[in-house]
Amino acid sequence: MSAQERGALRPIRLVFELSREENPRLFDELSQFRQGRKRVNRLRLLAYDGLLAQHGVFAMSSLQTPDTIKVPKKPDVQQAAAVTNGVFQPAITE
Repeated sequence: MSAQERGALRPIRLVFELSREENPRLFDELSQFRQGRKRVNRLRLLAYDGLLAQHGVFAMSSLQTPDTIKVPKKPDVQQAAAVTNGVFQPAITE
């Protein structure tokens, strides 16, 4: 096993600060849970669902009928990433 592979197996730890002004919806959603495991699990679930949506696994079913929903065969990841980055733009500093 190479050093790069050993590094890839280590857990990722995140510490961040989120104010309501940066992203009101996300802040309100996460503030429903007390600080700790439930809040972290909610953030993990939201991140995972966002990743699935970004890769075209989820479709906007509320706008379409079941017979018209089309999941793209090869989603445009760059376009989806731009949308996601736009949502979090206030939190991203260059």
